[in-house]
Amino acid sequence: MSTAAPTTITITGAGGQIGYALLFRIAAGDMLGPDRPVRLRLLEIRQGLRAAEGAALELQDGAFELLRDVEVTEDPAVAFDGCNIALLVGARPRGPGMERADLLAANAGIFGPQGAAIAAHAASDVRAVVVGNPANTNALIASAAAPDVPAERFAALTRLDHNRAVGQLAEAIGVGVSAVRDVAIWGNHSATQVPDVTHATIDGAPALDVLAARFGDEDAAIRWLDDEFTPRVAKRGAEIIEVRGSSSVASAANATISHIRDDVEGTRLGWTSAAVVSHGEYGVPEGLFSSFPVRSDGSGYRIVEGLEVPARIRRRLDASVAELADEREAVRALGVI
Repeated sequence: MSTAAPTTITITGAGGQIGYALLFRIAAGDMLGPDRPVRLRLLEIRQGLRAAEGAALELQDGAFELLRDVEVTEDPAVAFDGCNIALLVGARPRGPGMERADLLAANAGIFGPQGAAIAAHAASDVRAVVVGNPANTNALIASAAAPDVPAERFAALTRLDHNRAVGQLAEAIGVGVSAVRDVAIWGNHSATQVPDVTHATIDGAPALDVLAARFGDEDAAIRWLDDEFTPRVAKRGAEIIEVRGSSSVASAANATISHIRDDVEGTRLGWTSAAVVSHGEYGVPEGLFSSFPVRSDGSGYRIVEGLEVPARIRRRLDASVAELADEREAVRALGVI
């Protein structure tokens, strides 16, 4: 048994499907490795408490060597007490007839108090990733409610989009996913997101060259990227709902685990993608949480700077950033940031 001090991990919406998919992999060491014991804090609204309590019973029955204890609560102050890693999964989904402004207002009522609880109760080294949509703006709301916590400690999950792009490229070329490096996701975690292979490689060769050989020439490769690859990555969640009858669960949980693992252990093979706070990089207005290519040395994600952004990617990035700016203005109008 490891004698290291346990890492306290808070999971919101822990009684939901993504929370359930996360818990057992975290307890097994998939997120932080085989030598880091964990303490789990499961935050739920009252209606979800029984589901979270049932998951806690299963965690006990799993007899995980790394799991020190589990606590289920509906009190954010308790859930975030001493928290080192916060997985903000629970969010208000859009209901029938709900306008975008209504969705943002409903989520402000969730992520604002959670951000404040993180500021008041979490450990000084806390890192938080927002999974619940609209993830980028929910991260903005949570960060704004925690002004004493560096904004760089917050992120929104675009690793799922990154993984989707890697998987689509690997399938198109007929290689394993480990052959694909340095894909980027820019902008919002929405249908306006911008998957970009400009700097990607496949088995060490430029991805555009490999795709040109696969589809006949560079123009054909770019047509495939624009007409098939990009929309399929951006709308993959809707495709899964149509085929499976339910939203992405296991893949979202897997991406969340990978996001945190690379954040705290460091990216080893190229970069990945995450929505982090902008300081003006690539013309993204300061303060927006936008997806960028990022690296980590174990001390947190940093934006990969100095990359060429082709005009066709730039146009889409500008549109996605405009959507983020509109969302920020909408929550400003609500008085929550």
